[in-house]
Amino acid sequence: MIISRTPLRASLFGGGSDFADYYKNGFGQVLSTAINMYIYIMVSKKFDELIRVSYSKTELVKSVDEVKHNIVREAMKIAGIEKGIDIVYMGDIPLGSAGTGLASSSAIAVGILNALYAYKGQHVSAEFLAQKACEIEIGVLKNPIGKQDQYAVAYGGLNTYRFNADETVFANPVICKKSTKKLLCENLMFFYTGITRRSSSILKSQRQRIKNTVPCIDRLVEMVDTAKNLMVNNDLSKIGGLLHESWEIKKMLAGGITNPKIDACYNAARRAGAQGGKILGAGGGGFLMLYCEKDCQQSVREALGRDLREIPIDFEPEGSKIIYFND
Repeated sequence: MIISRTPLRASLFGGGSDFADYYKNGFGQVLSTAINMYIYIMVSKKFDELIRVSYSKTELVKSVDEVKHNIVREAMKIAGIEKGIDIVYMGDIPLGSAGTGLASSSAIAVGILNALYAYKGQHVSAEFLAQKACEIEIGVLKNPIGKQDQYAVAYGGLNTYRFNADETVFANPVICKKSTKKLLCENLMFFYTGITRRSSSILKSQRQRIKNTVPCIDRLVEMVDTAKNLMVNNDLSKIGGLLHESWEIKKMLAGGITNPKIDACYNAARRAGAQGGKILGAGGGGFLMLYCEKDCQQSVREALGRDLREIPIDFEPEGSKIIYFND
């Protein structure tokens, strides 16, 4: 049996610049961190030559082409595994067709690839996993998404990712004091809105509007360097304000990114002392991330406690990894 563990991620700055429609004309970049919530993939040899895939449903089929779970099917094709295998996955968040903004679908793609290659006795790099996950989600399945999620969950840690016009990606860790990283994590609060949504419609609209929103995305790209330099200089005083500005810009990229409930909760949090924040992922629901210093956090909890559920989250330094291997 093989078990892979792949972290989810929280994107801090630069979202939207990882679409090819944008970075093909120069480059895009994001700053994101892996978090201590995970997708687990279990792979084992099946007694017979059938394929069993178990998630919210259970599939039992004779061939790869019969597998209905599109990510599993395409990962098996890439890994060259055709029969006689059991694949089971689960996560620390609800997994289904509706998203939460933490990159669960990309974590599934990366995690399954990692487990399947380990099943074959092959160690593969984070770069390889991210590339192949992009190939599945963007190239084969034609999902209207960017490239940041696959890299963030494959690499782990707090990094900047630069997406170049030639399709190469540079991953660079944010170098700062441990105390700075710890304080950044402590100042971030995560609340689950309880709203699930299909991110594809929002992302499709965002992608279609890129030509008209280039100046907005340019500013989001600039914020990555600004935020990184602040962290490198161990100064977090302006991070909250930057997040607030980025949220105001993000709302202009597509319809459906926010709604009255999200706006009411965000404004209540700001009145209670949060300096800034954003809805993670495509928007429309999922997790609300807020930047709030410790002395105001209880006030924010009281302001949002009736409507939202706070989820304690820590940074995760490692990316997708094999946590159990027994051949």
